[in-house]
Amino acid sequence: MLCKHGVIKDLSSQSFMAGILAAFVGFSSSFAIVVQGLRAVGASPAEAASGLMAVSIAMGLCGILLSFKTAMPVSAAWSTAGAAFLATLTPLPGGFSTAVGAFVITALLFMLAGLFKPLGRAVAAIPTPLAAAMLAGVLLPLCLAPFEAVIRFPLPGLTIILVWAVVARIKRLLAVPAAVCAAALLIAVTVDIDGARIQWWAPPVMVTPRFSPAAAVGIALPLFIITMASQNITGMAVLNSFGYRPNAGSMFTWTGAFSLASAPFGGHAVNLAAITTAICASDEAHADAARRYWAAVVSGATYVVFGLLSVAAAAFISVSPPILIAAVAGLALLGTLAGSLVSALSGEADREAALITFLITASEVTLFGITGVFWGLLGGGALYLWNRRRKS
Repeated sequence: MLCKHGVIKDLSSQSFMAGILAAFVGFSSSFAIVVQGLRAVGASPAEAASGLMAVSIAMGLCGILLSFKTAMPVSAAWSTAGAAFLATLTPLPGGFSTAVGAFVITALLFMLAGLFKPLGRAVAAIPTPLAAAMLAGVLLPLCLAPFEAVIRFPLPGLTIILVWAVVARIKRLLAVPAAVCAAALLIAVTVDIDGARIQWWAPPVMVTPRFSPAAAVGIALPLFIITMASQNITGMAVLNSFGYRPNAGSMFTWTGAFSLASAPFGGHAVNLAAITTAICASDEAHADAARRYWAAVVSGATYVVFGLLSVAAAAFISVSPPILIAAVAGLALLGTLAGSLVSALSGEADREAALITFLITASEVTLFGITGVFWGLLGGGALYLWNRRRKS
């Protein structure tokens, strides 16, 4: 397939520009969430920068490989929802090494989901209202950050929200990148940042994985379910909507392999993209659907470049007020939160079970070292099955 389709003559200016735009939107809209998530589970600034670099390069190379392999615009991404989930946690005993062990388990679960079809079907069988409610519960605390930022830093917080709102009225796709630029400018102007503390390059940091049952249940399993339900399956649906039919098992296996490669360096998860896939697979990428794969190839190459420069981005974040960074991340996730709530609560029959899942997850309760995401899905699932049994 690579020899037949992967030729330079298929590249066009349309595909090139669509790929650049997809990478810029994908990276700038959520890199702050990734850094925040890694720091929350115990990563040092150097380890968080390494994780951002590793997952950026891994998803770029994954997108390039899968696009050439299938001659389809398969765009890969980091798990934004997974990073948002990590941002709600606190370090487990063993620190970041324990989190990295969980990342390794998650990657292996991705591969198993691709190779062992019943596992993939089991994830897909999680009721949509419960999966959506779980994701909404994960996102809610982060989506409150823009309003907390206004209270703590009124002028910068309001400015970031205003820029986001104004640009969204003009071009919604560019609203979050504009908010990122506004936040960076405001931080540079209002915060006393020592330029000597900003490190522009550093080698990746290898972290020895440490495995624990609490991390497997509290981090790895929820990260796997969230990423599969909200991103991998969604990414496949987007490709299908444009008429592309790649083998789902192969896609999941490859994303798992690249996740596994990035995990020892702090990368949390690589998955199929939805928004950037839509950009690369649209008519704007090329009139000929058979040549749009180059948009995803260019996007992947751009991700690799961004990954090599991500140390500077992570360093800038590390010396910035965390609430302003969280505010940008929250704005980036508002649309996802809204869609998740609509999906979770739209059906009257399952609304109560979805609400229980949402509330338990959003409460961030931790029992026996296991996070609220697991308990939320367990509690909502139990009520869902009880209601179905009672009606049968």
